[in-house]
Amino acid sequence: MYASRRHIYVREIKGFFQRLRRASNWLLMLAFFLLPWVPWGDRPAIWFNLPGREFHIFSATFYPQEFMLLSWLLIICAFGLFFITVFAGRVWCGYTCPQSVWTFLYIWVEHRLEGSRNRRIKLDKQPMSADKLWRKTAKHAIWLIIALATGVTFVGYFTPIRDLVVELPTLEAHGWSYFWTGFFLVFTYLNAGWLREQVCIYMCPYARFQSVMFDRDTLIVSYDAARGEPRGHRKKSLSHEQAREAGHGDCIDCDLCVQVCPTGIDIRDGLQYECITCAACIDACDSVMDKMGYPRGLIRYTTENALEGKPTHILRPRLMGYLAALLVMIGLFAWTVSDRTPLSFDVERDRNRLFQTTSEGNISNSYTLTVRNMDGEPHVYRLEASGLPGLTLDTESIRVPASDSRQRVVTITVPGDVIEQPSHAITLRLTAERSPDISLEREARFLGELRR
Repeated sequence: MYASRRHIYVREIKGFFQRLRRASNWLLMLAFFLLPWVPWGDRPAIWFNLPGREFHIFSATFYPQEFMLLSWLLIICAFGLFFITVFAGRVWCGYTCPQSVWTFLYIWVEHRLEGSRNRRIKLDKQPMSADKLWRKTAKHAIWLIIALATGVTFVGYFTPIRDLVVELPTLEAHGWSYFWTGFFLVFTYLNAGWLREQVCIYMCPYARFQSVMFDRDTLIVSYDAARGEPRGHRKKSLSHEQAREAGHGDCIDCDLCVQVCPTGIDIRDGLQYECITCAACIDACDSVMDKMGYPRGLIRYTTENALEGKPTHILRPRLMGYLAALLVMIGLFAWTVSDRTPLSFDVERDRNRLFQTTSEGNISNSYTLTVRNMDGEPHVYRLEASGLPGLTLDTESIRVPASDSRQRVVTITVPGDVIEQPSHAITLRLTAERSPDISLEREARFLGELRR
């Protein structure tokens, strides 16, 4: 059940895994903040144009009728997450989750302005003073600026950001732009600045169902109790062999692993769902082992089987099953996207009149064609029809600008004496004149009157 929050003062630590985490964090943030500014022709490289129902990702343009591709991509991401979790636990949470990335950024700002962990604890206990006021004010101001930049950037994926940054301060932006900018400003500030680990512990569903995917061969951050216990303080001058002979384990009970944990847990208590596998405790413990002259790895990435002295099985059925499914879906998705025809058209027969009979005795049907050019270049499409002898069209070509659509009413006429039944199947085919490989067919019904 929910317990009253105990404020966690995270201690800053250096080490291999923290350098790796910081590099991934900065890379992800740079990608998030810079991608909306990247131009691609006369539009942003990534632009989800909801009013125009167009989704631009660099040179590709997708439309709502291709929603299955998005669903497919989300399923691939889900299976990718399952595979990573079975193999390496919650490394997604520790290194790439947006909640963790923005929380670590906010903590980094806190360290720069309020000092080390002990200084922050002391500062919070002090009565308000000029020094405390400016530090707290500057911290929250920078937090709000980061939150505002996050909100504007997020909206910038749906509205061209170069126009957005001009329209927002001049009150010319759309109302929804203000709403979503404010929404992400508020929740970025709250989640990364105030709630932090509460989001991971109580709000994130991934922390709850991850245990279903864990097994005894899953890579986790764990404390080696067999080596560390009994823990306790001892003189630094005591060598590793002397400490062992005196009955000491390798853990000196410094609590540094607890102080650096962003969720405030003690890794020595065993596997816990609150652990986000950020490896801060590994770097902290390794630094202590170096100072004591002890071997590293008291806290390390390992498996439950390895801790018990049993062999670890990397190539296990469930992991290979996820990998096989993931590779198959990625392959099929890549083939579908590469084989995708940048053209779509719908055919709708005129329902107000079944057919018309001309003075020459011919029979005609009218159809409304909606042609969507999903290519980055304008095209003239040649229209052909087949399925009945003597079939003629009153329209032979349709011009459609790049990433645009056009509607055209097309009349198809056939001699009356070829009608052998009330309904015939015909095929309409569109082919780009300059790119014959861009071609698409649709089937329609041609109605007529039997003449005996």
